[in-house]
Amino acid sequence: MVSPRACVSRLGSALPLLLALWDLHYEGAECGINAEVEKQLEMGKKLLAAGQLADALSHFHAAIEGDSDNYLAYYRRATVYLAMGKSKAAIRDLSRVVELKQDFTSARLQRGQLLLKQGKFDEAGEDFRKVLRSNPSDKEETDARSQLLKSDEMQRLCSQAQSAYRQGNYYTAIGFLDEILEVSVWAAELRELRAECYIKEGEPGKAINDLKTASKLKSDNTEALYKLSIIYYQLGDHELSLSEVRECLKLDQDHKECFSHYKQVKKLNKQIMSAEERIQEGRYQDAVDKYETVLKTEPSVPAYTTRAKERICHCLSKNQQSVEAVKLCTEVLQLEGDNVNALKARAEAYLLEEQYEEAIRDFEAAKEHSDNDQEILEGLERARRMLKQSQKRDYYKILGVKRNAKKQEIVKAYRKLAMQWHPDNFQDEEEKKKAEKKFIDIAAAKEVLTDPEMRQKFDAGEDPLDAESQQGGGNPFHRGWNSWQGFDPFSSGGPFKFKFHFS
Repeated sequence: MVSPRACVSRLGSALPLLLALWDLHYEGAECGINAEVEKQLEMGKKLLAAGQLADALSHFHAAIEGDSDNYLAYYRRATVYLAMGKSKAAIRDLSRVVELKQDFTSARLQRGQLLLKQGKFDEAGEDFRKVLRSNPSDKEETDARSQLLKSDEMQRLCSQAQSAYRQGNYYTAIGFLDEILEVSVWAAELRELRAECYIKEGEPGKAINDLKTASKLKSDNTEALYKLSIIYYQLGDHELSLSEVRECLKLDQDHKECFSHYKQVKKLNKQIMSAEERIQEGRYQDAVDKYETVLKTEPSVPAYTTRAKERICHCLSKNQQSVEAVKLCTEVLQLEGDNVNALKARAEAYLLEEQYEEAIRDFEAAKEHSDNDQEILEGLERARRMLKQSQKRDYYKILGVKRNAKKQEIVKAYRKLAMQWHPDNFQDEEEKKKAEKKFIDIAAAKEVLTDPEMRQKFDAGEDPLDAESQQGGGNPFHRGWNSWQGFDPFSSGGPFKFKFHFS
C-alpha cells in the first residue's frame, strides 16, 4: 500500500516541472495582478521550486491578502499545502480556484484526485464529469476518464464491503477494503471499518495500523484513539494503552468512555510498575503481594492474569519457595507452553527440589525459544552438573536438608546424625565399619555446607572434596575415620573434649 507520505514525496519531486508547465499554459492570462501581488507570487514560485515550502507559503499568503480573487495564488498555495501533506487545506484552496475560475480544469481534476484519495467518491466523480463536460486538453480528458472509472469502481467495492460487513462476512469485507484503500489511502472512515472487521474476527492486533492512521487523518478522532487504547489494553500493553487514552482526553476531557478506561489503566499501570520496582530491589514477597493486587484489579484479561502469575512464579522461585513456584509456573505453562520466563523459574524451583532431570527439560525447552539467553545456557549447564553430582555424593541428602537450608539447620541436622552414627555407638565390627563410613560422609557434608566458599562450589555442581574435580591431585578433606577421631560434632570444629562411653 502506498502511504500518504510517499504520495506527497513524489508530488514534491515533480514541483519544478509542474511550475514550468503552469507558466507556459497560463502565460499572459488576465488575472488582474497588481505589482506587489505579482512580486509575492514570483518569490513564492522560486522558493517552491527550491523546496523551501514554509517560505513559499508565506509569500502565497501575502499574495492572497493583496488580492483575494487571484485564482493562481490559491492554486500555487494549494500545491504547497499538498507538498506539506495538508490535503484538507489544499482542497479548500482548489475549491476556491474552481469558484473563481470554473473553466480551470487542472484545479478541478486535481481536487477530484484528492477527493478520491479521501474516499469521497460522489464528489470526486462529479469533478471528473465536469472536467469531461468542459473543454479539456487531450491529457486532461484521458486523466479524467481514467479517474472517473476508478472512482466508480471504488464506489462499487465500497457498497460491497459495507454489505458484507452488515451480513457479518468480515473477511470478505476486508478483501474489498484492501482494494479500496490501495487507491483511497486517506479514507479515515474506511480504515476504521477495516479495523472493526479485524476486531470482530478476533484479530485486534491487525487493526492497530488502520486506527493509528485514522486518528491522524481526522484531527478529532476520539473514537479511533479509544479503540486503540482498548486494543493495547487487551493485548497487555498497559503503557501504550495509557498513552492513547490520554490523547483521547486531550481532545475531549469529558469523553465518558475514555475517562472511565483511563482510571482503570492508570490504576493497573501503577500496580504493575510498583511490583516491578520491588522485584528489582529483591523484595520478592512484597512483589508477590503487589501482583496479587493486580489479579484483583484485572481478573478477566488473560494478558494480565497470566503475566501476573508468571511474575509471582518468578518471585516464588527467587524467594526459594520451590513447591509453590513449581505449582504456579505449571499453571502458567498450561496456558502458554512456550513461556520462557515461566520455564526458567520452574527450572530453578526444580533445582531447589533436587528434581534435576525436570530442571534440565525446562531449561532445554526454554533454550528452544530463546537460544541466546545466557541465563538459560548457564542454568542448563548448572543443572547438568548437579544431576551428575547427585549421582555421586550429595551433601544435602546426606544431612537430609534442602538446598536452601540455613546454616543453623545444617548444623542441627549434622549434630543429630553425628550422634546417631558415631562409631562408638556400635559394637559389631561390620556395623562399626558402616557407621564409620556414614560418619565420615556426615562430617564431610557439614564441612562443605557450613563453609560459604565450598558450599558455593558445590551448589555450582563441583564437589570441593572430590579429588577428581580438584586440580592438583589429592584432597585434604577426604579423610578416613582415624582422621575424624577426636572431632566433636557438638563443637564449632575444635578437637574432641570428650568421647562417648557406653556400658
